[in-house]
Amino acid sequence: MQKTFIYHCILLPLIVFTCYSKGITQNKTISKLKFLSERDIPYNQSFKNTIIGGLSGIDYDKKNNLYYLISDDRSAINPARFYTAQIFIHKNSIDSIVFIDVQNMLQNNGTVYPNSKQNPFHTPDPEDIRLNNANNTLYWTSEGERIVNKKDTILENPAITIISKQGKYLDTFPLPHNLLMQATENGPRQNGVLEGLTFSTNYKTLWINVEEPLYEDGPRANIQPNNAFIRLYKFDVKTKKNIAQYAYLLDPVAHAAIPENAFKINGIPDILFINNHQLLVIERSFSTGIAACTIKIYMANLSNATNIIDHKSLKKDTHFTAATKKLLLNMDDLKMYIDNIEGVTFGPTLPNGHNTLLFIADNNFNPLEKTQLLLFEVIP
Repeated sequence: MQKTFIYHCILLPLIVFTCYSKGITQNKTISKLKFLSERDIPYNQSFKNTIIGGLSGIDYDKKNNLYYLISDDRSAINPARFYTAQIFIHKNSIDSIVFIDVQNMLQNNGTVYPNSKQNPFHTPDPEDIRLNNANNTLYWTSEGERIVNKKDTILENPAITIISKQGKYLDTFPLPHNLLMQATENGPRQNGVLEGLTFSTNYKTLWINVEEPLYEDGPRANIQPNNAFIRLYKFDVKTKKNIAQYAYLLDPVAHAAIPENAFKINGIPDILFINNHQLLVIERSFSTGIAACTIKIYMANLSNATNIIDHKSLKKDTHFTAATKKLLLNMDDLKMYIDNIEGVTFGPTLPNGHNTLLFIADNNFNPLEKTQLLLFEVIP
C-alpha cells in the first residue's frame, strides 16, 4: 500500500553489545503490548549499490541473530530484493541497525525481475518474507497487478514464491481461483491482495491474507461499518494446497479523507502465527490529508470460525461465522507519530523472559515518510 504525507528520519550510531537472548518462544496468549523503543532508518540510505526503502516485511532468524527485510521496490529503483540486518537492543531500546547483505529475488530463469517499463506482466510487488527453518528457505509474497482501463489491461497474478537464502528461485504455490486476477470485478482488487505471510511453529502450515476484500466478498472498508470481510488462507506446506479459508471483519477507516472523496483505506498488511487457533493481525488505516496511519493490533481467534473455502461470495452466502478479534493495542494511544506499518516479527527474548515484537514501516521511497522500527514487549 502506498500513501503520500509522512516524515524524515535519523539513525543513531552503530554497533553496541546486546545482552538479550536469541531465543524466541511464541506465547499461547498475549494480554497486551508495551512500547519500548523506536529507531528510524535514514531516507535513501545506500547499501551495496542499492537504496534502502520500501521495507514491507521483516522476519527474525533466531539461530543466527539475523533479520530478513523485504523491499517492495517493484524493480523500479533497483531489482526486487531483500536485505539481511542485525538489530542491536540494549536496555530495552533499539540501539542500532546494521545492514549485512542484500540479495535479489530471482525469477525461474535465474534473472532479476523486470520493472513495469520493461515488462509490466512480470513485474513483482513484494510484500512479506518469512524464513522456513525446517528447510532453510525463504518464502515471499507478491501482490501482482491489476490494471483495467481503456488504454491497458494488465493482469498479473499474486504469488507465494520459495527462494534460497541467496535469492535463487525454487518453487511457487498454486493459488485458489479466488486469488487470480480478472479483468471483470471478480477476485482481488489492485494493490489489495497478498500482504501477510506466517508459518505455524512447526512449519507444517502457512497462513496468508488479502489486504482488502475480494470483489465477491464485499466493499472496501469505509468510514462507516459496511461488512468489509477479508479472507485468511491456510496452506499445507508439504502439498502447497490451500486447505482452509476464514473470514475476518475489518474495522471502518479511522478518519475521513480530506477532501472526503480522496483516497482512504483500512486493510491488513501483516499477520503473525501465535498458536493453532490465534493469529496476531495488524490493521492499518490511512486517509489522505492525515499524515499518520492508525495502526491497530488485534488477536484473531479462529476456534469457532467457519471454513469458507467453498463460499464463492460472502455477500451472497452469509451463512458463516467470522473470526473473533480482540484489540491488543491502538497505536494512536501511544501519542506519537506512527507511519505506514507493514511488517511484524517476534524478536529476541528480554532478560525478564518476555518476548519482543518488532514492527517495520514502509516509507514508499518518499522523503516525507519514515522507515520506522518499533520495539514492543509482549505481556503474557
